[in-house]
Amino acid sequence: MRSPRRCSRNGCPRQAVATLTYVYNESTAVVGPLAAFAEPHTYDLCEPHARSLTAPRGWDVVRHEGEFEPPPPTTDDLVALAEAVREAARPA
Repeated sequence: MRSPRRCSRNGCPRQAVATLTYVYNESTAVVGPLAAFAEPHTYDLCEPHARSLTAPRGWDVVRHEGEFEPPPPTTDDLVALAEAVREAARPA
């Protein structure tokens, strides 16, 4: 089974639930729900880091106001889990 994406902050072991994107030409940091795919130049954040992010002086932070939810399992995750359960249930 694929491991969940982790927070990009150094040393943080938590699961990512938000994505941080910098919009340089507008001096804005945008923190929104976790993007479907990890993209270059974006950062995955756990909830505590997403909520406490600050931006450099002169920059604005646009933050998602709702709850940050972990992503739902993908079909690949469910298939891998079903195969692992079948394998564990087989007689030795």
